[in-house]
Amino acid sequence: MLLPVYDRNPLRIIPYQFMTIGIIAVCTVVFLWQLGLSPRMSERAVLVYGVIPSVLVGPDNLDPRLFPITAELTLLTSIFLHADWWHLLGNMLFLWVFGDNIEDSMGHWKFLLFYLLCGAAAGLAHAAMMPDLNVPTIGASGAVAGVMGAYVMLHPKVKVLVLVMKWFPLYLPAHFVLVLWLGFQVFSVWAGGGGQVAWWAHIGGFVAGAILVIPFRDRRVPLFDKGTPH
Repeated sequence: MLLPVYDRNPLRIIPYQFMTIGIIAVCTVVFLWQLGLSPRMSERAVLVYGVIPSVLVGPDNLDPRLFPITAELTLLTSIFLHADWWHLLGNMLFLWVFGDNIEDSMGHWKFLLFYLLCGAAAGLAHAAMMPDLNVPTIGASGAVAGVMGAYVMLHPKVKVLVLVMKWFPLYLPAHFVLVLWLGFQVFSVWAGGGGQVAWWAHIGGFVAGAILVIPFRDRRVPLFDKGTPH
């Protein structure tokens, strides 16, 4: 319903969002690698590197020859794989719009650690709430949701340019856009959640980001835009 494309929020501490661009580049390269795989090898890659709740927290085990890494490590590897171009582009667009200011608030390397922790928390939330699910989950959306949770904690007043129904441009406060997004995830869980979307991963990542940004942020960056005109 609301697709963010730009925010009026300049960088204040770092000169450029190198880590955000780096993450986007890595995700893109990994996806291009996926495209080069045969259908059989592509399926195997998702099984090996995706989060499978019943394997991570349940009793299931995959053939060791098929599963060369630990189930715990898939909490990280899964966030760099994507199902198709739209899956990749959607996640990277949200990261591009909101990631630079979160990187600005904590620095390059702390931002990378923050991003990975949010992705892991998202995977854990998904597995904890659906422990019997034996379908692998991939995608950066949980980690990106963490960035969004951090953004609403730091910059709720910032105006974000969104496309309403993917067509009509409109500037809205960040807190409205992001809380509405979170509300849709919660509603989707309440409604039974359709399709292949890991709604609990989105919620878990968002909550993790909102909490972790408090200790991760530079003390020069206030919470909730305090003292910052917008």
